[in-house]
Amino acid sequence: MGPVGAGKSFFIDLLTNQKGRRARDELRSSMDSVQATRINHPKYGDRIILVDTPGFDDTSRSDMQILEVIGKWMTQTYADHVKLSGIVYLHRITDNRMGGSQCRNLRTFGELVGDNAMKNVILVSTMWEKVNPAIGKKREEELRERFWKLMVDKGSRTDRLEKNTMEEAWRIVEQVVTEREQREAILLQEEVVNLGRKLNETQAGRNLYNPFQKLLYEQRAFLKGLIEQMKKPGEDEVKRRLELEAVRIEESFRQTFDEAKKLRVQFGWRILLLFLGTKRRVTLPQE
Repeated sequence: MGPVGAGKSFFIDLLTNQKGRRARDELRSSMDSVQATRINHPKYGDRIILVDTPGFDDTSRSDMQILEVIGKWMTQTYADHVKLSGIVYLHRITDNRMGGSQCRNLRTFGELVGDNAMKNVILVSTMWEKVNPAIGKKREEELRERFWKLMVDKGSRTDRLEKNTMEEAWRIVEQVVTEREQREAILLQEEVVNLGRKLNETQAGRNLYNPFQKLLYEQRAFLKGLIEQMKKPGEDEVKRRLELEAVRIEESFRQTFDEAKKLRVQFGWRILLLFLGTKRRVTLPQE
């Protein structure tokens, strides 16, 4: 697991000794679903299944849609009495800072896994060949001491993919394979299957609440500003562009609102609806 572009498909390519087969453009997610690959290992036979998940922060789908894809696969397998031996969470060591979306995705991941299964997680930094070792080490220390600290305190391990080789990838994975008898159901599986919660009622689903709230208010404020600009005297061409931008922002607002409704969290929906109205559309003011 991990954000888009962290090297998930590339990592599985290394494990299967098929470098370049699955990983195409790592900056753009091309995965529409969870992809499971059974392999024939010299030591473990055909008992190992590698699972590749779509990354959060996708350019074409919301985090809630990604969570739905992952959640559906996770709950179906758990209902069939299948537990994960471990989870490898990948992170680019080339990133010089942890942005807001990366921190949010990490929190969602933590809420998805839960405390009990955290000991089955390995936090792996990738792309070491593209960074100065001293700079990479400093970033790694910051990850462990700050952003990954809560998960490490709950039993997660950290590691590096320093060389892009099959042997190096298997060295990391074998840590959880050899401890497969200690596997635990992740929190998302227990919440949906055992407790009967809907996906938007799980800890991971509720973690998406604040970002939706912030985005809605930002879109609302921007749209209000555009409408005020359109009321001022000015050239027709400028007003036409403002109208097109206002229509685009309004549609984006409605899409965000539809996604947020799935969470069924009350934080003033009626007030927001009063601003746009159920049938309101942006129009140019009359001269």
